[in-house]
Amino acid sequence: MVNKITIAIDGFSSTGKSTIAKLIANKYNYIYVDTGAMYRAVTLYAIDNKLVTSDFFNVEELIKSLSKISLLFKFNKDLGFAEMYLNNINVEKEIRTLSVSKFVSKVAEISEVRKKLVAEQQQMGKDGGIVMDGRDIGTVVFPEADLKLFMTASADKRATRRYKELIDRGDKVNYDEILFNVQERDRIDSTREDSPLLKADDAIEFDNSDMGINEQFDRICTLIDGKLS
Repeated sequence: MVNKITIAIDGFSSTGKSTIAKLIANKYNYIYVDTGAMYRAVTLYAIDNKLVTSDFFNVEELIKSLSKISLLFKFNKDLGFAEMYLNNINVEKEIRTLSVSKFVSKVAEISEVRKKLVAEQQQMGKDGGIVMDGRDIGTVVFPEADLKLFMTASADKRATRRYKELIDRGDKVNYDEILFNVQERDRIDSTREDSPLLKADDAIEFDNSDMGINEQFDRICTLIDGKLS
């Protein structure tokens, strides 16, 4: 395919952004970048190095440590998508835990963290043919993206999906704790000073509270095909 566009998918946590993005990337043979995984990896680094706990956050030390943090996506052909490597260690499973989810929005608030990761994301997508999901892709990372989507759903529906995902994976979790985490992440993501979660003026909104993955995928592919025609 000669005409390769840039697709930006933003939205709230647990709205299925990554699932949709992976499906799009596979169909159109595009590069897929899960920016949330990048922020989660930095958060895992902070946790492992005891820079953040429930009542403590050494922001200055984390900023100083950013030069020591190497992030890399490596494609896993058996899984069909790229996994996140933190300093050459596969941390794909570790970054998806609730313990990381608790702190990721706080880490993502830090301007120095965002500056480092946005620069890496822009480099990854400089040639187009990319689908990237996150919180500020259509507003900050690729404000000139060819197609912008904004995913949303009720907090209850998102918490239920996240709860099922973690239970199916074997994690011991509490629904109320997950619902609180979803609501708290919404609050932090939407009110932070640096690159808050916003729907770009030219983004197409998808409320998938009661929309299945196949219906979403079909609708989005119609939009992509319109851009490519």
